[in-house]
Amino acid sequence: MTATERRASASLASIFALRMLGLFLVLPVFALEAARYPGGDDPARVGLAMGIYGLTQGLLQIPFGMASDWLGRKKVIVVGLLVFALGSFVATWAPDLNWLIIGRALQGAGAISAAVTALLADTTRDEVRTKAMALVGASIGLMFALSMVLAPLLAAFVGLGGLFALTGALALAGIAVVIWWVPPEPAQPVHRPRGSLTEVLKHEGLLRLDFGVFVLHAVQLAMWVAIPAMLVQAGLGQDSHWQVYLPTVLASFVVIGAILFPLERRGRLRGVFLAAVALLMLVQLGLMGLVAAPGTPGLAWLVALLLLHFCCFNVLETCQPSLASRIAPAHSRGAALGVYNTLQSLGFFAGGALGGWLVKAAGPQALFAACGGLMLLWLLVAWPMKAPGRTGSSAPGPAAAPAVQPVKL
Repeated sequence: MTATERRASASLASIFALRMLGLFLVLPVFALEAARYPGGDDPARVGLAMGIYGLTQGLLQIPFGMASDWLGRKKVIVVGLLVFALGSFVATWAPDLNWLIIGRALQGAGAISAAVTALLADTTRDEVRTKAMALVGASIGLMFALSMVLAPLLAAFVGLGGLFALTGALALAGIAVVIWWVPPEPAQPVHRPRGSLTEVLKHEGLLRLDFGVFVLHAVQLAMWVAIPAMLVQAGLGQDSHWQVYLPTVLASFVVIGAILFPLERRGRLRGVFLAAVALLMLVQLGLMGLVAAPGTPGLAWLVALLLLHFCCFNVLETCQPSLASRIAPAHSRGAALGVYNTLQSLGFFAGGALGGWLVKAAGPQALFAACGGLMLLWLLVAWPMKAPGRTGSSAPGPAAAPAVQPVKL
């Protein structure tokens, strides 16, 4: 990476990290703390307060992404972070569950993921794009693991309102990063065509990736409806689950560095991608077998399957946005990543809703069977893919954007 690429990758990864740390800190304690608010005795409304963030996030990813194509990435990111911070402070002040729902909806309305990812793509070459996306993925994974440790401790001192206040402060810190650390946006041609949503929705390669990110995050959230209970059954108390999550997440980053990047340089990205999808399918079948086996699930087998899951999940979480940014037409990159992030948010929503319904109606074995079936379907959809070739090797700078030609995937 050049100095500009390192600066862009580190600064934009830090924006994701600051925003996601605030979100993740709330999740482990949200359901218990929200029940203490007036109106919090209704589990359905508590669930709405928790999930409405993903709904507004999904609805606004495309408008924010297209706006970043037309108005500039950094302006849109700053506006999105301001909206996210406003929602956080509304939730901090919320006197009852209704206002908490409004605050969560405003948080989701700050849908900047597409704009941030598009700016990262604008400021990095194809050759290092996956590495840059991996830094973003690593920052998110680390924030998730860190929040599992810190959330119960912080909630005991400052409560849910205090956690939301911290979330708002982290969002404002993200604005400072955008203004003073993120490199200037590359200058765009005067007669550059505007991004087109129709063009993005007709792109076969992008549609494959959109389907894939929906399945990946639906499965990711659905399986976590059952995993915590399996860990408890295996003899690990709820307050000790981070002892599994943190090491497995960190180990998965080591695997990415040791396997993904060398194989990508050798032109084997397609094989790595398809192998990760196939292995995730086997993880679901393995979890189904643990549930079906007599007795309690073996902790060692459960940890091994979770390690394999996180390795494959983070490989795909790194590859997919990199591939989407590389095959999308440069003038529609924000729109393309807006659609991508919308499907990601909808995947979370569908996974949580359907996962809970499946466990209630047919048990965790049916849940893992359904997840395995979804992974098989994704493997079939992804099989015809072709990894995009690289474009020029010149480093992008403030004066010019890298030339990225759309390539079918």
